[in-house]
Amino acid sequence: MTIRNLSPATQRSSLHAVSKFSQYFRRSPDRLGLEDVRAYQVRLASKGVAWGSLNQVVCGLRFFYGVTLGQATVPERIACAREPRKAPTALSADEVVRFLESVSSLKARVALMTAYAAGLRVSEVAALKVRDIDSRRRVMRIEHGKGGKERYGALSAPLLGVLRSYWRLTRPPVYLFPGRTPDKPIEPTVLHAACRSAAAAVGLDKRVSVHVLRHSFATHLLESGVDIRIIQVLLGHENLSTTARCTRVSTQVIARTESPLDRLSLQATPPD
Repeated sequence: MTIRNLSPATQRSSLHAVSKFSQYFRRSPDRLGLEDVRAYQVRLASKGVAWGSLNQVVCGLRFFYGVTLGQATVPERIACAREPRKAPTALSADEVVRFLESVSSLKARVALMTAYAAGLRVSEVAALKVRDIDSRRRVMRIEHGKGGKERYGALSAPLLGVLRSYWRLTRPPVYLFPGRTPDKPIEPTVLHAACRSAAAAVGLDKRVSVHVLRHSFATHLLESGVDIRIIQVLLGHENLSTTARCTRVSTQVIARTESPLDRLSLQATPPD
């Protein structure tokens, strides 16, 4: 967030932020320091002020200390608020079935089935080539994963059967899911549009995308007992924390989870 070249509207917003900061402490802002700024940020956050509004305050205070007071090292020490991470959307198994069966195009349906079955990103499923399907080893090669890294995805027996039937019907020469010409892959926008149409057709109140199918893949694997480190490899994540954010365990699984307390022979009522 820069403190220079602010628009007139941003300057007014900055002046307002500094004024409110000064009023809170009932002191001139040039007599307030970094600890006061941090205390003020904590106060605003505790009142439930939105992260965007918090960052408007940060912008104003950075401008005040950096430009008005000329304290060049202070602005970078005033931390920005981060947008809270939202729990990823995941479809239930029944919703996945209803959604996929509502995709009218054969190519789009098989592509989305593949995305869900292997937890692929939209760019990864679009770039799949016929030669990437290794039926003997039951894997598919993801040639250009995120960061240009190659990895292998799972190729289940049911998915392999679907892909074989699809290939016999369409005979794609290069890309498994070709675009307008056989030598070009399907555009991700085509798959996004197919997702929107299918979700509307089946009446889902969730926003469905290829990314949601990827989250659903990870969540369903975790719920079925697959080790999260295996899911990490299948998703192509470098960090386990990224995989953890991609999965959302259902309340039913949480309710079925045994507590360590359940294994203890413990008298709950204290003796008289």
